[in-house]
Amino acid sequence: MRIIYNIILILVSLFWDIGNLKSYNQNDKRCAPVNVVSEKDRAFGHGEILKYTVSYNWGMVNSDVGEIEASLNRVKDPKYGDVFHSVIRGNTFRFYDVFFKVRDLFESKFRVDNGRPLYFHRDISEGKYRMKNWYQFRDDYSIEAKVQRKNRDVMDTILKGDICTFDLVSLFYFSRNLDFSNVPEGVEQPISFAIDSQIYNLYYKFIGKEVFRLRGVGTFNSLKFVVKVVAGEVFSGKEEITLWVTDDKNKVPLYFESPIIVGRVSGRLKSYENLKHPLTSKIR
Repeated sequence: MRIIYNIILILVSLFWDIGNLKSYNQNDKRCAPVNVVSEKDRAFGHGEILKYTVSYNWGMVNSDVGEIEASLNRVKDPKYGDVFHSVIRGNTFRFYDVFFKVRDLFESKFRVDNGRPLYFHRDISEGKYRMKNWYQFRDDYSIEAKVQRKNRDVMDTILKGDICTFDLVSLFYFSRNLDFSNVPEGVEQPISFAIDSQIYNLYYKFIGKEVFRLRGVGTFNSLKFVVKVVAGEVFSGKEEITLWVTDDKNKVPLYFESPIIVGRVSGRLKSYENLKHPLTSKIR
């Protein structure tokens, strides 16, 4: 598990809502319902761009080290038809490339009507670490997965997903359409996603509402969460990440912070373009 991967996991996992149990599949109440969302109610739209600055703190070191950009477009795909296509890129700034160079790409195509994933790709380059994924999602929720570590042969496998299973990027957007009004405070809520050749199950907790001041952007009415992360090369698995998201129809992640194995990492919203709804959560 690498740095930018975990950051995208952070941005995704704060939204996974089990509070609304009116699932169309009554045999599986472990996750939020996959329902058709009307155009006017959708939390995002064509042309949205979110940019984040990533910072690292360890002892006397406190510096901005990289950035993440998430772009979204509605396109006519020759294979899938009318879809949303999102690309998320993460990189370190050139000065820090000397110490640890990051160039990461996450890409997803998902249905416009209900957000279900169709295609996922990631291409990870962090220091000496290399990993690539290609997913094709089937109608029965299984996933045709191709995984390549470094320059080794591509491994083909079938992941046994279910209605709860998304890739990280499609889950991020799907989750923004959910209603948090019935989520109880302080109660663990499960989340699930596929990455590489595995499916992971974590949890998040809704803490409550809070006025949050974001440096350089403004002050917002926000929703606050904590998330339990996957143990790996960056996180020990004991940490809980704290996150804030706009309390409005856009549900845009504002800020996150978490200890890692060495030091602390944080990320803050730097800029936004083409939000679908007015940013009513912004106080000033």
